[in-house]
Amino acid sequence: MTEFYDALETRSADEREAALMAALPGQVVHAQRHSRALAEILAGVDGASITSRAALARLPVTRKSALLARQQAGRAHDAFGGFGTQGWGAQLPRVFASPGPIYEPQGTRADYWRMARALHAAGFRAGELVHNCFSYHFVPAGLMMETAAHALGCTVFPGGTGQTEQQVQAMADLRPAGYAGTPSFLRLILEKAAEMKVALPSLAKALVSAEALPPSLRQWFAERGVAATQCYGTADLGLIAYETRAREGLVLDEGVIVEIVRPGTGDPVPEGEVGELVVTTFNTDWPLIRFGTGDLSAVLPGPCPTGRTNTRIKGWMGRADQTTKVRGMFVHPEQVAELAKRFPQVLRARLVVSGEMANDQMLLRVETRETAAGLATQLTEALRDITKLRGEVEMLAPGSLPNDGKVIEDARSYR
Repeated sequence: MTEFYDALETRSADEREAALMAALPGQVVHAQRHSRALAEILAGVDGASITSRAALARLPVTRKSALLARQQAGRAHDAFGGFGTQGWGAQLPRVFASPGPIYEPQGTRADYWRMARALHAAGFRAGELVHNCFSYHFVPAGLMMETAAHALGCTVFPGGTGQTEQQVQAMADLRPAGYAGTPSFLRLILEKAAEMKVALPSLAKALVSAEALPPSLRQWFAERGVAATQCYGTADLGLIAYETRAREGLVLDEGVIVEIVRPGTGDPVPEGEVGELVVTTFNTDWPLIRFGTGDLSAVLPGPCPTGRTNTRIKGWMGRADQTTKVRGMFVHPEQVAELAKRFPQVLRARLVVSGEMANDQMLLRVETRETAAGLATQLTEALRDITKLRGEVEMLAPGSLPNDGKVIEDARSYR
């Protein structure tokens, strides 16, 4: 039983960064040449020159809403909206639909979504049976885990979702080593097994995802003999980060470049500050460059205690799209970011919307070392210019705002 899936997990940080940056320009050039959407998004960019994180950070962020809009606009002639590089045929065995709907391809590479690394970290090994309760219908979740299990040398029972009693019976008969699926469904299965008075002694581990795994639920599983480990991935990007037996944050996958940016922008935040996860993959069929996940997280200091050397993140910390409606008009995080960029004296900014319904009030709270009285007036005028709404300004000392990734805080009462 080896701790690590492969030698990539224990590379030095410098070696990993050099390898990722060496591969990056080739992926950007490939995307420009073979993905119609990326050719438009990256028009005028010298792909071969994107050899550093600084250069990558100058490229635009593509968010899921933009991907959906392109797919909807071009669906009559291209289901993928120009983002894919493959047409129908043997080179593209499956296509999936996520809510929207957004259509995503599956190519022919083994472990297409790179989930085997997460299963290995959860303790699964060759020769074991995995009871897979992720959905096989419409979305790729079931296949994401199944292809990963096959890459490890495991056998899979495709349980899918629902039919709880039958799931319990299959587990009792087949004695799987572990479970893959959502944590809430695992709890339902274990509760149903207790109700049926059916023991499941073989079920010793689980890789869960798609939902939060609070400490109380992890403990509940542990009390029933199941060590639960979580991972974070999406249908678009595959595996992004995974938990280890240390249970101290999630380690980034070796096959992606992850940035954390200020919501509403493409600007990387300082290490430790909460922001939106932006991911670049090396998938040549679906070459997403700076794809905004819409999820908030932050980098944790130091390496994983297990010896894995890649960066760790805190995990899911909320949604980055904080767009809200104020007095009948939408206010976007991008507008708050634009305002802050106009004033170099502003270190961080947060728009707080308060009051009761039909009586909205806006307060722009800014961190700054500037004490000049005129700055508040200038900020007030800029706020109205950008949002077309009136608001007040509060000046704060550096470090006063919470580190929670919020750019717009909706503090209104809806009673």
